[in-house]
Amino acid sequence: MASVEAAAEHERILREIESTDSNCIGPTLRSVYDGQEHGLFMAKLDARIRNHDREIEKMCNHHFQGFVDSITELLKVRGEAQKLKSQVTATNRSIQGDGKELTSSMEELRQCRVQQRNIATTIDKLTHCLPVLEMYGRLQEQMDAKRYYPALRTSEQLEQTCLPRAGQYRFCAIMAENLPKLRTQIRDTAMTQLKDFLESIRKHSDKIGETAIRQAQLQRSLDSSISAQPSAPVGRRPRREAAAGGVAQSNGQAGRLEADEEEADQVTGAQDLVDFSPVYRCLHIYTVLGLRDVFENYYRKQRRKQARLVLQPHSNMHETLEGYRRYFNQIVGFFVVEDHVLHTTQGLVNRAYVEELWELALSKIVAALRTHSSYCDDPDLVLDLKNLIVLFADTLQGYGFPVSQLFDMLLEMRDQYSEILLKRWNVTFRQVLDQDNFGPILVSTEQEYRHYTSQFPLQDPELEKLPFPKKLPFSEFVPKVYCQLKEFIYACLKYSEDLHLSSTEVDDMIRKSTNLLLTRTLSHCLHYAIKKKNVGLAELVQVSINTTHLEQSCHFLEEFISNITNVPPDTANATKLYGTSTFKDARHAAEAEIYTGLNAKIDQFLQLADYDWMAGVPSGAAPTPSDYLLDLIAFLKSTFSVFTNLPGKVAQTACMSACKHISTSLLQLLLDPEVKQISMGALHQLNADVYECEGFARAGPVAGFQGDTLLLAFSDLRQLLELFTHWDWSSYLADYGKTSCKYLRVNPHAALALLEKMRESSRKNVVFAQFRKTERDRQKLIDAVVKQLRNLIAQHHA
Repeated sequence: MASVEAAAEHERILREIESTDSNCIGPTLRSVYDGQEHGLFMAKLDARIRNHDREIEKMCNHHFQGFVDSITELLKVRGEAQKLKSQVTATNRSIQGDGKELTSSMEELRQCRVQQRNIATTIDKLTHCLPVLEMYGRLQEQMDAKRYYPALRTSEQLEQTCLPRAGQYRFCAIMAENLPKLRTQIRDTAMTQLKDFLESIRKHSDKIGETAIRQAQLQRSLDSSISAQPSAPVGRRPRREAAAGGVAQSNGQAGRLEADEEEADQVTGAQDLVDFSPVYRCLHIYTVLGLRDVFENYYRKQRRKQARLVLQPHSNMHETLEGYRRYFNQIVGFFVVEDHVLHTTQGLVNRAYVEELWELALSKIVAALRTHSSYCDDPDLVLDLKNLIVLFADTLQGYGFPVSQLFDMLLEMRDQYSEILLKRWNVTFRQVLDQDNFGPILVSTEQEYRHYTSQFPLQDPELEKLPFPKKLPFSEFVPKVYCQLKEFIYACLKYSEDLHLSSTEVDDMIRKSTNLLLTRTLSHCLHYAIKKKNVGLAELVQVSINTTHLEQSCHFLEEFISNITNVPPDTANATKLYGTSTFKDARHAAEAEIYTGLNAKIDQFLQLADYDWMAGVPSGAAPTPSDYLLDLIAFLKSTFSVFTNLPGKVAQTACMSACKHISTSLLQLLLDPEVKQISMGALHQLNADVYECEGFARAGPVAGFQGDTLLLAFSDLRQLLELFTHWDWSSYLADYGKTSCKYLRVNPHAALALLEKMRESSRKNVVFAQFRKTERDRQKLIDAVVKQLRNLIAQHHA
């Protein structure tokens, strides 16, 4: 079995050796040597070789004749081949000789073609490289000329278009490396220029704002000149003065208009003062670099910081108008720049951002103005500040910013302005009162008379008929106060100008402020003048006369306000002036003070009274009036002679008050608890004084009393004295309580008190008269009357 398998294996190996390339039989032979049947394989191999040799021999024998024939034919062909070879060699030599020049020409042609191809390639490469070099050179020139935005555009074109076309050259690589550095340099330079620009506009915002405000002021003057109509002026001149000057105004209006236009043309625009190219350049550069958001955020952040600095006022801004002007100039300059940037750039700042910034600024401006204006106590400065705020608001309104809050704040400041005016006019009125001589004005010429009547609307036909010199009924106080009232109205009108208020609103504002002046300031000053010490009756009388004329002039003030505001006085809901009530109250106060002062003066005379309460009954002639009373009557006569210019009712009231006060005071002297005893002689002396007073009353010191009305002031005292001097107790006691009683005005208490004083006196006389019968009888009678009076009083109370 093993030998069969070995034989089959050897047969396979032999077939493989026969069919396989000799280079690949190594592994086959190695398998033979590795086996154990090496000798057997060699035998088989030898047998196979011999077999193949026999087949080769058979084939050679079969083809040998053909081989011989072929050799024979080959020998025949060899001669012909030698001939052919000689011919070919000769032909080749001839051809080589003939083609040598052609070969040289072809080589030259080949070299030319190579050079031509190289030249075309070079030209093509240069075509792509030269623009790169030219553009890079242009880039360097732009950088040297600081034209950064074109340089950035050039670098972008160079990087994206030219360098890729040029190919991979060293200089291109160097350029590609330098381009990012150039962009960084351009970006940093642009940012530096932007910072310089921001610093510059921060420093020059004052000048920018000043120019913008001046432009707005000139424009407003130009508009006013165009729209002004001479027939309807609003200002300090009344209508009749405006009408008189209307022609002159219309003649000069055209000249002023032309002058305003020329001046407006000559003023440089606020935007022209600023070079905005750094902003545009930086914006374009950052846009190209893809950093627009970064630039916008940086610009807005820096401008917000600058806004906070601009909106922070100086601590002493309120001291001068220049401080406010500088503050407003900076704010206007800031927002003029922002407005210009808004309209000349696409999205660097938008409307929402500017409006937000303005809202912030507006709140801070209003707060700062409220704070600083509250320190101001000069009305002229407040008025100048108001005009400045109006100009500030009009300027920013011209740039599209809402300014209604500023005008609302101006209306708030109006109350402060009114208070400051009231304080100033309070000082003015007091100075006028202190300087007044409280005497009628004496005018000697027609010119003087016209001077005073032009200051105060005096309408007195009777006075005009009198010859010069003549006296005006009032003192210097009246025309001065009337002129000051008009000046106050003018001052209020000045503040209301340019506040975009209607005529009705202006009229209402002026009337309310004037009412405050009348009811508070002037009223207090008048009461101060009336109540201050050392004011004589003559001065009080003059104050009453003055207030009467001022009260009569109130309707002229109404007309004056209507003239300057062009609002009819009878307009519905129009505020009425309280001048009439103010002057009426002051006059009543002066009149009350006249009554009080007159009574005080009477008290001074009465303090001189020195009655001898124990005087005996005079025998013979009646006693003469007391000296103090004669002096008092003389004083009253001279005083009431001054009252001729007072209204009749006031003079009558003063006279009646004086008489009543005299009567009451004399009665109080009788009933004074300090006076313990009174004699009949003292009553006769007092009775003589009362007769003197009644004579004064009967003489009519003041016109207007009917019959013996003035005598009624002494009726209580008269009846009491008659009761005692006539000793008519039976009639008094019998008729007490009846309307027909002769002593109806005698108070039983007063009669009892006086009777007790007489009883004490009588008792003393009884002691010293050694109990004379008449004195004892009189004493008994007095005791009886006292008892009856007490019973009467008790019954009356019951």
